[in-house]
Amino acid sequence: MFQLVIHGGAGSLEGKTAEAKNIHQSLCKIWEETFEILNNKTAEEAVISGICMLEDDPIFNAGTGSKLQADGEVRMSAGLMDGVNNRFSGVINVQNIRFPIKAAALLSKEKNKVLSANQATEFCRKHSFNEHDPLTPTRIREYKQKYEGLHGTVGIVALDKKANIVAGTSTGGIGNETPGRVSDSPTVAGTYASSKAGVSCTGIGEQITQQAAAAKIVIRVEDGMTLSEAVSKTIMESNYFNYSFGLISLDANGRIKVGKTAALGEVYYAYHNGERIETFYK
Repeated sequence: MFQLVIHGGAGSLEGKTAEAKNIHQSLCKIWEETFEILNNKTAEEAVISGICMLEDDPIFNAGTGSKLQADGEVRMSAGLMDGVNNRFSGVINVQNIRFPIKAAALLSKEKNKVLSANQATEFCRKHSFNEHDPLTPTRIREYKQKYEGLHGTVGIVALDKKANIVAGTSTGGIGNETPGRVSDSPTVAGTYASSKAGVSCTGIGEQITQQAAAAKIVIRVEDGMTLSEAVSKTIMESNYFNYSFGLISLDANGRIKVGKTAALGEVYYAYHNGERIETFYK
């Protein structure tokens, strides 16, 4: 058995039918291409390749098309976790590269597995990452208008034929934030996996971090809860604080659970339900 679930962020697209349809179509295409990779390769390779596709699509807030921080600069973050080997790696506020998830993947082979800011960017330059400008006209316009729409991340959780679970998340932040802000994505609060389950979160990073959402869900599954129970309990606890975030999750049996708090509009997810690719788009 192998399985795959992806997301392209979260927020509210009420009244924005064209934008919702575009996100739906992009997610379906990327899900199909990523699933083909998962069919032939490992969960880690599928997650990295799939997130690269999401980072390269400017409709999403990650990689090219990332939001601008308050000083007008783009700073991106990404996290990757190999559940079987208990190995987390990530980059925080890296700049001017095309694929932050590839930097996180490269760091998984290093002694020091999480780097931030200028040092993260320098690490990428030393390892032949080409200079890349992630700015798009749409994000510049949104920055000037202080637009608040699509929230922060893209992510994938995959289970491969050898029962390996890998989770990955990449983000351009929430937009107009204080320069240097750290999101949940390059931490185990937003990206976590074990041999039992994996989670990728999206939404307001501070709130995800305060709930330790991804790690909490996975640990609850390890302690005997079903994935559905673990997600539901974590969401219930988060609703108490009126938090706004969502998540995708997958367990070792291939069961998928998408969750969101009451305050959040929607998680832009995609997975195969056994008959067709199901997404947030109805």
